[in-house]
Amino acid sequence: MASANRVKYEEEFVLNSRGMKLWASRWLPVNETPKALIFLCHGYAMECSITLDSTATRLAQAGYAVYGIDYEGHGKSDGLSGLVINFDHVIDDCFHHFSTICEKPENKRKMRFLMGESMGGAVALLLHRKKPDYWDGAILVAPMCKIAEDIKPNAMVISILSTLSKVIPSWKLVPTQDIIDVAFKDPEVRQQVRDNKYCYKGKPRLRTGYELLRVSTGIEKNLNEVSLPFLVLHGEEDKVTDKSVSKQLHDVASSSDKTLKLYPGMWHGLLYGEPLENLKIVFSDIIGWIEEKSRYGNARLEREQKEQNGDLGKY
Repeated sequence: MASANRVKYEEEFVLNSRGMKLWASRWLPVNETPKALIFLCHGYAMECSITLDSTATRLAQAGYAVYGIDYEGHGKSDGLSGLVINFDHVIDDCFHHFSTICEKPENKRKMRFLMGESMGGAVALLLHRKKPDYWDGAILVAPMCKIAEDIKPNAMVISILSTLSKVIPSWKLVPTQDIIDVAFKDPEVRQQVRDNKYCYKGKPRLRTGYELLRVSTGIEKNLNEVSLPFLVLHGEEDKVTDKSVSKQLHDVASSSDKTLKLYPGMWHGLLYGEPLENLKIVFSDIIGWIEEKSRYGNARLEREQKEQNGDLGKY
């Protein structure tokens, strides 16, 4: 893999429709035209420019243009840290930013892939639902697409949570364990996350907890509607998200092009929390999958061109 100096990193603030400044990052291969576009969707309490920098750099070194954005209440973006008032706003913000990049003249003919980690997997699936034919594929890393039955609140608790979240949305009332120790196998990475002031480390805020439950339940009920090509990856020893959910997604999704990769002995943080030898395996699978999709040509672009020419009915 090429050295990091072959990657150009750039950053900026972009405004969303609500007037909030959101931190946007991009990693571009130097002196070569990007093979395709990859859009990063980070996990809950995380951010792009630091925690996903190694991921984006690996992908840019492989020849891809990589883009990320910190959600409202996350990373360097505006909003109370750890607070998501409405998950629909997160999806709207991501879609606006990502689609603006896709529609630039130099990018219109490039394939576009979503890559979501944990909660970011839910973001990627909801971006797909928002405009199903827009994306060429998704890489879903230990995706949060269902609340595990053993931790899912009962109907009465959900009702109370819903009511309280409207009155005291920012309160940290949702009990949860510190997941850093069980998410990342590499002790150095655990410390890096703890030292990263842009990662939220408090208990989940009430409204955020309700929103995560709401969108997870919605995704769980509609897994069969997932129709884009996807690669789902999960560590066999993941104690944060349930690998059986990734299996369920793979089994019931309507997509005709779907791949499931399970990694014995690996934990939740597949992209940057494992030893180097494991990271090489994971990224070899990811990059190999993207390259395979690219070899078959851009079916979306061909379809769009037929629609523009009014020839769709002839094919």
